[in-house]
Amino acid sequence: MSVRVRIAPSPTGNLHIGTARTAVFNWLFARHHQGTFILRVEDTDLERSKPEYTDNIKSGLSWLGLNWDEGPFFQTQRLNFYRQAIQTLLDKGLAYPCYCTSEELEAMRETQKANNLAPRYDNRHRHLSLEDIAKFESEGRKPVIRFKIDDHEKIVWHDLVRGNVTWQGSDLGGDMVIARTPENDGDRFGQPLYNLAVVVDDIEMNISHVIRGEDHIANTAKQILLYQALGVKVPEFAHTPLILNSEGKKLSKRDGVTSIDDFRKMGFIAPALVNYMTLLGWTSPDGEEIFTLSEAATKFSLERVNKAGAKFDWDKLDWLNSQYLHKLSSEELLSLLIPYWQEAGYQFNIDTDKDWLLQLTALIAPSLTRLTDGVKEAALFLKGGIISSPEATEFLTQEGVKEVLEAVIKGIKSDLTLSEANDIIKQITKDLKVKKGLVMRSLRVGLTGELHGPDLVETWLLLNQKAMDQTRLKLIINN
Repeated sequence: MSVRVRIAPSPTGNLHIGTARTAVFNWLFARHHQGTFILRVEDTDLERSKPEYTDNIKSGLSWLGLNWDEGPFFQTQRLNFYRQAIQTLLDKGLAYPCYCTSEELEAMRETQKANNLAPRYDNRHRHLSLEDIAKFESEGRKPVIRFKIDDHEKIVWHDLVRGNVTWQGSDLGGDMVIARTPENDGDRFGQPLYNLAVVVDDIEMNISHVIRGEDHIANTAKQILLYQALGVKVPEFAHTPLILNSEGKKLSKRDGVTSIDDFRKMGFIAPALVNYMTLLGWTSPDGEEIFTLSEAATKFSLERVNKAGAKFDWDKLDWLNSQYLHKLSSEELLSLLIPYWQEAGYQFNIDTDKDWLLQLTALIAPSLTRLTDGVKEAALFLKGGIISSPEATEFLTQEGVKEVLEAVIKGIKSDLTLSEANDIIKQITKDLKVKKGLVMRSLRVGLTGELHGPDLVETWLLLNQKAMDQTRLKLIINN
């Protein structure tokens, strides 16, 4: 059987981490089986769907490396398919027009609530007579279209993640609305709803496997009934675990960040993020934790997807991101850091300063966990002046510090080499009869305003190339 899977986001918001993780699993499954990965945009929610969200979804998937083979397809361009399916169900007597008003439905729910009953449609318009329909039409009522659900029917499927799943028809909330009320007098029925549209799309696109979050399980039961009513083969289903926060609840906007754009802005790079998402609910058979998408695809199987929810672990993501950053060349890392430096307002010329910027990148690279760390680490080179930390300011009051800094200034020349810088430090230690540690700490505080940081001599040489070392040391002494 040819494997055909799809990711079908709704463009009512930016690409969510949960949707992206579902896309990862679909992509891996398709690539493992040399199948087809399809992008479908479910934009039938006309009020909330926006083009900018569609663009965000497409750019986010592309940034993550989740290239699709077919699409994007848009549901709003496929309305005729849905109308044909609705008409088929009406002709078969498996669907019907329901003329209940919103007030009648609300009164029904209030009665159920008062009697401690679960909210559900009571199927009151399932068997309307022609006279009933004529009466409602004369009142100006416009119907929704409902699909009949037999309360006594059992819906059973073998889920490729969760095993055998059984739903009772009575637990599905009564006959299901599959089309809204028509907006125009000439239309027989209105906008199709999600459960109908997704089934028709999957049929038309020959989807073989539906891989999605466990929050869709109830929808799956309803959709299986629609597949059967339309007389087609039901695809295989796999319901993946939800992504949970530290409290074991579904990850949401209240947890700070949920969109792929948020993660990108926080300084995570695509290979690390997509690697981490692969591990959210799936374990590699060889226990490996660092791999490319292509490498993961060779090992991926739904059998190794966990049933339990996957807790989001920021420390694990940070660790993975640092591993990827530390493997990058200075050229690669610099190209990633430049947008963050530019956003921070740092002034530099990428053409004339490139060699110096590459040296700076190599110096700070080992300290980076996220790309945003590069803003802080590069500040003392690109921001201009420095502000000494409280502990550095206190250190400056120690005996001998001023003399050390004055001696350094006398020894400085332009275009210092590594050996010349080390010779200056040795000579000052000898001439002033002080310990090397005092010289090194004095120099670090004078150049950076901190007692700790990257390699001191390399820092000095970088600042020296821009003649910033003398300026800063003189300023420290004068203050």
